[in-house]
Amino acid sequence: MGEVILSSKNLVKTYRNGKDRLIVLDGININIVSGSINTIVGESGSGKSTLLNVLSSLDSFDQGDLVIDGKDIKSLSEEGLSKFRNRTIGFIFQFHHLLPDFTVNENILMPIWIKSGYKKNQESLNLLDDFGLIKLKDKYPNEISGGERQRVAIIRAIINNPKIIFADEPSGNLDEKNSIKLIDLFKTINRDYGTTILLTTHNPQIASIGSKVFELKSGELKEK
Repeated sequence: MGEVILSSKNLVKTYRNGKDRLIVLDGININIVSGSINTIVGESGSGKSTLLNVLSSLDSFDQGDLVIDGKDIKSLSEEGLSKFRNRTIGFIFQFHHLLPDFTVNENILMPIWIKSGYKKNQESLNLLDDFGLIKLKDKYPNEISGGERQRVAIIRAIINNPKIIFADEPSGNLDEKNSIKLIDLFKTINRDYGTTILLTTHNPQIASIGSKVFELKSGELKEK
């Protein structure tokens, strides 16, 4: 375990509800240690996705402070924030968001192309081989299973060697067999690459892999 890679202090997120404002996140304080796996649980509608979007800098917040890898997120311009995300952060969503007109290998390479321009890169093939998916490299997303698509999305998330991965209900559309594969994959990424992982889940089995488990309830986050 290393230093704190993510720290939030008194984060508040609200949404307008008619003439009123609805408080979704009410003073979120969290410290995530580099190299750890952390899970967030909560009932459906509790705001887990909103919390992950805010903590990952995908969504703004109304009050408070957020520091990721030593960067004060509020101090970054839109362009600076985009470059920082591409370099430092990986994202995995419940719906894999693979691009249907690109092959598996091309989907995985997309973050590298965004960062450095179009060029051939062996790293995607190495990762596909490491995770036993090399046979899928030239297939399109609609030609592979849901579990395979989610694993491809995870490989895409780590292609730029991010320091921290955010995963929003990654097992939401998977059966039990593929959820177990997903657990093993997260453990492997954490162990072999030292990547910090913060994920939301409603699955107790996946929640249990966290060295810290947090619960979001009534807008407040507490360690279980």
